[in-house]
This record gives sequence, C-alpha cells and structure tokens, in this order.
Amino acid sequence: MTASNAVSSDAASGREIVATRLFDAPRRLVWRMWTDAEHVAQWWGPNGFRNTIHEMDVRPGGAWRLVMHGPDGTDYTNKFIYLEVVEPSRLVYDHVTGPLFRATVTFTDRGEKTEVTVRMEFDSAELRNRVAAEFGAVEGLHQSLGRLADKLAPMPKDGEFVITRVFDAPRELVFRSWTECNHLKHWWGPKDYVLTRCQIDLRPGGVFLYCLRPPEGADVWGKFVYREVIRPERLVFVNSFSDENGGTTRHPLSDTWPLEWDNVITFAESDRKTTLTLRAVPSGSEIEIDTFDRSRHLLAQGYGGTFDQLDAYLEKAK
Repeated sequence: MTASNAVSSDAASGREIVATRLFDAPRRLVWRMWTDAEHVAQWWGPNGFRNTIHEMDVRPGGAWRLVMHGPDGTDYTNKFIYLEVVEPSRLVYDHVTGPLFRATVTFTDRGEKTEVTVRMEFDSAELRNRVAAEFGAVEGLHQSLGRLADKLAPMPKDGEFVITRVFDAPRELVFRSWTECNHLKHWWGPKDYVLTRCQIDLRPGGVFLYCLRPPEGADVWGKFVYREVIRPERLVFVNSFSDENGGTTRHPLSDTWPLEWDNVITFAESDRKTTLTLRAVPSGSEIEIDTFDRSRHLLAQGYGGTFDQLDAYLEKAK
C-alpha cells in the first residue's frame, strides 16, 4: 500500500522547473501526505530541513504559512495562496513571499501507484535561473520528493511478520476501534485480559499507553509511539512494553525479546467490509531478531485471538 523507490526525472526549460516522481502508494494516500499539515511538516523541503507550519487552509483562497528551518539554523518564512484544489488530482498555489512563482501539482492514478508532477512557473527565465542557482531549487525539489518517498516507503520484508483479517464493518469504524479508548476497552488484548488503562495521543509523535490485567498474575503495560496517522487508512507506530509512566521496558517474560518493533497497519474498504493488514518488523540484536522470528506462531495465535475479539465487538458496534 505504501511508498516509493520509483524513478525520478526533471525537466526545466524557459520559465519553469518541473519534476516528476512515481510513488508506490495509492493516490488518496499521496494526496493526504501533501495536504495534511502534520504530514507535510515531516517531509517538506531539502534534506536536513525542519518545518513549523502555522496555517494550512487547503481551499481556493486559503493560505499556507510555514517557516522552514535550515540545517545551518537559518529560518525561511514562506506563504502560499491556494488557487485550485481538486481532490485528489490537482493543486495550484502561488508562492507570495520571496521569489514569486506559481506551482501546479498533479496526482495521476497509476493503479496502486501515483505519479506526481510538480511544475513551478516563474515570471521570467532570468528569475527561474536565479532561483535555481541561488536557492538550489531544482535539487531541493528532488530532495523534497525523495523525503516524501522515504515517508511512504514500505517496511523491509526481511524478518517481517504479516497478518491479515477481513472485518464485516466499515473502515471508519474499524479505524476508530484501533484509536479510541471507548472502543479498545471492549477487545484489545488476549482473551480474558482487561484493559485497565488507556491513554491515547493520536498524532505523529503521540503515544498510546495501556495496561492489560490478566486473570492471574501481574499487570502488563505497553505502548505505541505513533509515526504516521492517516485517517482512516494507515497507522505506523513503534511498539514496546513499558512501565506505568510510559518508559520502555523489556518483555516481562523474555530478556531476548526485541525492545521495540515497528508496525504498519493498513485499512482497505470494499463493499462496506474492511481488510486490515498488520506488518511488524523487529529491531535490535541478532539474538532479539531471532527470538522474534522463532515466536511467529505465537504472534499469529495472539493476534488471531485478539482479532476474534475485535470481530465480535464490531458485530455488536455496527
């Protein structure tokens, strides 16, 4: 469902700078990465840049205001005004601070892939060439698209654990069931475990901290640290065991279980049913990765039982 190791090329002539890149991700996902402020802030600009977005009003006449923080500490204030917003196929906006130009971004559906073309048009060839020379605009545009490709890139398949389940429920409900405590308390965790604490900050960098109480024995604490939240299509997070304060801890029963493992969950809807795919990849030492690999059957059993509980809950919640 995600990301990109696609070919890039650029064409520049006369008054324009043009770049095209093919992303290995569906068009609506790429559109959302381009129009949601929380996601744009993570990839916009050349390598090493950070962003503070003060406003992103994606509608004709709306403003997009941000400060780009260069790796040398220099801040660059930018303001754009949207002229056209045709979801999910076309954006047109004017850059109205510093060098003036009009940008047209097109999103072309290529099946499960998306071709993005960015066309920056200047008032004159002289201005275009000065911006290219002084600001490195051509290379900067390619690096920016490369950063977006990295954000969309699929997780490595080596060592990957994958489980898929089709739920007879609409995608929005399934997504909310993964991200709202009033839903999670009815199904999250192994059979007969009770969710006694649930705290969710649903944003990139936010944390889902939870406590599960088994029928016998000590409470089990865990957490997700979200990297991407694309409602209702995709969640990316780092999973680990934790203490009650959210500190990362070892598996309570295994010193060689990975301290952290990366997860991607995708939600695809068809005919009011939702296909959920969870992918998990461990990080850590060779011993930790080997422990994870040898526990695949236990992971399958554990997630299978948890998904059974989610299935039963969704049947009641529809």
